[in-house]
Amino acid sequence: MYPRIVEIPLPFEILGSDVVPVNSYGAMMAVGFLVAAWLLRKELDRLYHAGKLEAVQVLLPVKRTSERRGAARSRKVWTKASPKYLVETIVVIAVVAGLAGARLFHILENLDDFSRNPFGMIFSTGGLTFYGGLLVCVPAILAYVHRKGVQLSLFADSAMPTVLLAYGIGRIGCHLAGDGDWGIASNVAAQPSWVPTWLWAETYPNNILGVTLPETGVYPTPLYEFGMALVLFSVLWFLRKHPFRTGWLFWLSLLFVGVERILIEQIRVNNTYDVIGLSVTQAEIISAVLIMIAVIGLALTMRSKGRTGSSRRCATPTITTTSVSLR
Repeated sequence: MYPRIVEIPLPFEILGSDVVPVNSYGAMMAVGFLVAAWLLRKELDRLYHAGKLEAVQVLLPVKRTSERRGAARSRKVWTKASPKYLVETIVVIAVVAGLAGARLFHILENLDDFSRNPFGMIFSTGGLTFYGGLLVCVPAILAYVHRKGVQLSLFADSAMPTVLLAYGIGRIGCHLAGDGDWGIASNVAAQPSWVPTWLWAETYPNNILGVTLPETGVYPTPLYEFGMALVLFSVLWFLRKHPFRTGWLFWLSLLFVGVERILIEQIRVNNTYDVIGLSVTQAEIISAVLIMIAVIGLALTMRSKGRTGSSRRCATPTITTTSVSLR
């Protein structure tokens, strides 16, 4: 395990340290956000040029030609452009709201530990709950894009598949850091001969929690989640030009998220609660609710665009100007 990838030396001390650590968990989270942002930009731009999304007001650097001096100067002005230019702000909202929600749900799931060491849990480098981040950042992002005049159903269709991929990449960070998202003790006797040991049983020797795991190892569930997320994202990306009503891909993505999490919870270590006589985890409860909501959403949107006339098309917006050009 490699909780810390590298330490960048500094010529002076900051907060008592003369190095800047680059941790594997944070690095993989950053990679996940960047990959998701890149794909989301491409998809929003594709929909914009196909005439399905209208232009939005964004602050962009433009070149203006001075009639007196004949020189071109660049400065930022508000102009109409593709919604892809909103993605940078969307990423900032996702990082801030997502991390806050993930930390909050982790605290709610471990109130006993929080009461013993509140500051330690709040400022810990580990202990983040995916559903907490999802449930907090999604409303924040949707409120932002709605204020910008972007069609919410089309945006949700574009964004949700990339969220799945980013989630999977983030799980690689969990695996490298050993932050406690591992599985139960692995059944070594049941290991198929064609499955390598590192994919069946892992001991996480340098995990950030300092926990000693069984010698036989535990199931490396973060790797399983990465694999499932990659497969599910590929399916969703292939289906993004589906013939159904807008919003259908979002509900399918939500269904995939719920099913994936319920499956992995069967071999994952987590706190459990007694609900109507059943021992379930917080993630299983949320997953079951998401699945039910997603099934309803799929039923309402699984209709051809042509038959329902629900696909609102608009002419591709153009900007006619002789003095302004996007750089």
